[in-house]
Amino acid sequence: MATDGNFYGTTESGGANGVGTVFKIAPSGTLTTLYSFCSQDGCTDGEGPGAALIQATDGNLYGTTAWGGNDICSPSGGGCGTIFRITRAGMLTTLHSFHGADGAETNASLVQGTDGNFYGTALQGGYNYGTVFKSTAGGKLTTLYSFCPHGGGCTDGEEPSSGLVQATDGNFYGTTESGGANGQGGTVFKITTTGTLTTLHSFDGTDGSRPSAGLIQATDGNFYGTASQGGANNLGTVFQITPSGTLTTLYTFCSQSGCTDGKFPVGLVQATNGNFYGRTQGGGSLNDCGGVGCGTAFSLSMGLQPFVTFIRTAGRVGQAAGILGQGLTGATSVSFNGIPATFTVPRDTFLIATVPSGATTGYVTVTTPSGTLTSNVQFHVIP
Repeated sequence: MATDGNFYGTTESGGANGVGTVFKIAPSGTLTTLYSFCSQDGCTDGEGPGAALIQATDGNLYGTTAWGGNDICSPSGGGCGTIFRITRAGMLTTLHSFHGADGAETNASLVQGTDGNFYGTALQGGYNYGTVFKSTAGGKLTTLYSFCPHGGGCTDGEEPSSGLVQATDGNFYGTTESGGANGQGGTVFKITTTGTLTTLHSFDGTDGSRPSAGLIQATDGNFYGTASQGGANNLGTVFQITPSGTLTTLYTFCSQSGCTDGKFPVGLVQATNGNFYGRTQGGGSLNDCGGVGCGTAFSLSMGLQPFVTFIRTAGRVGQAAGILGQGLTGATSVSFNGIPATFTVPRDTFLIATVPSGATTGYVTVTTPSGTLTSNVQFHVIP
């Protein structure tokens, strides 16, 4: 969801050239194809955009493609992937083409750090086990870390298939789908903006394995995620991990008869009501999908309180800031770190506030008829 109230996304295939698109869809359901990839000779603009887009502080959208670009990465001649910028009107600019040594097969979304740079992961490349990278808005890329630098064992992890989250301490946190000190169960790691990586946890199977989705930092300061396999039934878990690396298994899937609770979970979000929501790729009703179940949607409560959050977490004075929550109709005030802001409420779950003069980096509060809601993270005011 962008600040204009529309939703923007990607398709991994299809479009005019069969290798993916960028689209816009209005809340009413009207869809517009903004760009079809491989519109340039040799697919130098990329192909296979499998990751979600983000809206940056400049108002443009940024994303990655898994393949294409101007370097050859495979025996078939396919490229290693790209980083791109696209305007909301559909003008696309390729910012960087991966060439293998700096990464390949970028399947995960980018995240814009508080320093204005973009951070992400590549599933392959580097020493062939994946990388963590930083890119400027102009496309200058720095490889921060290449997994398994010494070969054999890959105790630091391999195949970071999901994106990163920047935590309140300024560091980035993520997962690798395999590798680790306990075999091939995968890891949870922390990495600084300068590339110092710390492995916080290596999965051993009993506490989960193959965490194919990324982490989220919840309002209690802890991280939450899913392991797609492992646990008591080897069908996946939901876990909590502290910033220092203490992991707790919160739920093991297929704990209900017939796996009606699901199996093979693939990620979480924390909704503004405080609860977590996710989905599984299998399990559920045994009447579906040949008796094995088509998957489930689930919620998980940890007793956390409602809050508001942002479409993007930074902006300049005078810019519009999209704020998401629940019960926003009738809101009487919005404050940026104590400075009142003007705002409109297009709908009950979305309001648009103007970053006020004198605002500084800090938490945003919204006063509603049911009480005052505080943002889950700080809003960074760009000088």
